[in-house]
This record gives sequence, C-alpha cells and structure tokens, in this order.
Amino acid sequence: MKLSDFDFDLPEALIATRPARPRSSARLLLAQGDRIADQIVTDLVDILQPGDRLVLNDTKVIPARLNGTRARSGEAGDTSARIEVTLLEPRADGSWSALVKPLKKLRDGEVVVFSADLSATMTGRGDGQAYLQFNLTGDDFDAALNAVGAMPLPPYIAAKRAADAADMDDYQTYWAKHAGAVAAPTASLHFDGPLLQALAARGVTMSYVTLHVGAGTFLPVKVDDVSEHKMHAEWGEVTATAAAQINATKAAGKRVIPVGTTALRLIESAAKGGQLQPWTGPTDIFITPGFTFQIADGLMTNFHLPKSTLMMLVSALMGMDRIKAIYAHAIAERYRFFSYGDASLLLPDRA
Repeated sequence: MKLSDFDFDLPEALIATRPARPRSSARLLLAQGDRIADQIVTDLVDILQPGDRLVLNDTKVIPARLNGTRARSGEAGDTSARIEVTLLEPRADGSWSALVKPLKKLRDGEVVVFSADLSATMTGRGDGQAYLQFNLTGDDFDAALNAVGAMPLPPYIAAKRAADAADMDDYQTYWAKHAGAVAAPTASLHFDGPLLQALAARGVTMSYVTLHVGAGTFLPVKVDDVSEHKMHAEWGEVTATAAAQINATKAAGKRVIPVGTTALRLIESAAKGGQLQPWTGPTDIFITPGFTFQIADGLMTNFHLPKSTLMMLVSALMGMDRIKAIYAHAIAERYRFFSYGDASLLLPDRA
C-alpha cells in the first residue's frame, strides 16, 4: 500500500476550529454496511441497541503548552529570549520530554521561567526534543501547570487561532480522569451528561480504558510504503474489570464499539485469541488494511487527516473503497473535520 492510497482533497473551510454547542448536537454520519445516513450525535440513543457496549478512553489532557523566558548573562550583557514549550511525556527520571521553540536559544543547564512558581531546567536533548526538569513535582506541579499552561490544540487548529479559556473545557472529555495526554480522544468530546444518561436508560453499557494520547498522533507519515512507518508508542491500561465486562458483552453476542481510535487501538493491542486481556504498558500498534479485528465491532470517530495513520485504521475497519465513499459523502454534505469537527459511526457488515 502506498501513502497516496489514503489521500483526498479537503476544502479548508471544513476544518472546524470550535466544537458544536452543546457537544451532543454535532452531526453524525452513520455508515452501516452499504448504507449512509445523516444524523446527529443524540441519535445514538436510537441507533445503538440494548446490550451494546461503548469503550471510552478516560485519559485527561494536561495543559501542556507553556510560554516562558530564558535569561542569560554574558560578556555582552544580560539577554533574554521567549521560549515556547510543548510537553510530550514524562521520563523515567522525573523529567519531561518536550518540544522547545526555538531550541537553538536554549542550552543545557539553562532555566526557563514560566511563572513565579514554575520553572524548568534543560538537562539534555535528543531527536529534536528537549529534556526539562521542573522545579515542582506531584500536586504542586499539576496546580502550577493548570494555572499557566494552555491546551495543546492540534496544529491545524493552532495555525488558525490561539488556545483560550474555552479550550480548557472544550478540549477535555466529560469523563476525563487520569492526567497524562497531550491530545484529546476527540470522538469522546461529543458526549455530555444528558446523552450518557439517555444511553444508560436505553440499556447501552460502558467500559473505561486509559490511553494517554501523545503528540505522535499528529506526526505525518513520511514514507511512501506505509508498511515502513513506525508508530509512536503510547501508554495504556485495560483493567481486569474492563476486560471482563467487554468479554462478557462479546460472549452475549452484543456489540463492542470503541469511541475513538485510541480506545480501539488499545483494546486490539490487548486482545489475544479473541479475548481481551488486562493490559498495562506501551502500545505502538499500527492498524492498516488487512488487519484482523478481534474485539471491536465498530467505531465512533471523527473525520481524519488525509494520508494519516488514522485514515489507514478506518480503511482497515470498513474497507478502502467504502471509506473513500464515506469521506466523499462527508465532504459533499459539508461535515466538519478533525478534532472539533463532527462524528461518524462506522459499522461494518459484520456488525
């Protein structure tokens, strides 16, 4: 398979920069077998059946984008530089890997001050990333980060506008619990309290798993032969309780439908012999056409970037020709794309 197999033309105007309000009023493209229907997210109450199980990612996005100042003294006098930092992931030694702009303005051992309370020392660099040791840890670090950090909006939104106070809520799921993601599981952004209550009354069940979405989710595929692409690893957990719930749903002949590609990738990583196993650790699973799904019977997801690994994933689920038809319909009907855009519910023939 070639990278060009997953390309399509997307009008710039269809890239959403703000979410629908309320969340559950977003449009929903239902693709079930050969059928396509234009609906809204609240219609899930009618589309899903009693006994169906949604798998939800309960990661919590941290306000990982920071702006600070580096001061330096030298023979030419005191100088300073503005430094932008985007945290990527914590390291085993307690430091963080981060993207620093401009990296050339920061030397090992220098300190970046973000506020009166929060600063970080650069301890090293590698693979275009910087390693930062913060002056605070634990709850103190979390409080300082929440006070001065901004939500790390995806590049295609950040290029159009800066993050603001509204994003602190908009770019976080209703059930966010375990802090550690630097990107949101965006299909989940369409859910709110009333919708969850209505689904529960319908008899739709839910299980929670955790996958801390990393900045690697936005990395472009740079190889023409997609089999040569290496996925960025992300940390995830499937508890024994969640595994048992999902296996029971499968045993009862009901559908397991992950909400978001992150939840799908995690449960397929933890599958063995058609059963979901408890899991804790990193996954770099790369799902492309030809993949055999063991757990997922469908997927609720947003509309993805051309030539992205997520386009490859949905093509694996629905078939390449089918996905091309679905996306052509979405563009013709002017669905809103990407993180703050509309949703799709993909149910292949087997579902």
